[in-house]
Amino acid sequence: MPKKTTTAAQGQAWAEAQRRHRLSAAQVQMARELGLNPKKLGKIDNHRQEPWKAPLPQFIEDLYARRFGRPKPRTAAPNHDSPPAGADGG
Repeated sequence: MPKKTTTAAQGQAWAEAQRRHRLSAAQVQMARELGLNPKKLGKIDNHRQEPWKAPLPQFIEDLYARRFGRPKPRTAAPNHDSPPAGADGG
């Protein structure tokens, strides 16, 4: 039986994929809603050797628009990496 990953491990995998593939928070949310695996994004990323492929951020946005019929997610997912609103550090 395969191991289930924890939400913390999944969050780390998405944070790493966001950094590695230079994705915005909205693009990461779109990819998560599409059910993409963060560890497999490198396979579908254009490494500038395949001119027929769209860049990964554009591919995610196009796929999301085709699947859900809207260009962006309706609500933004909370970003757990930033401090809470109102925490000004002083």
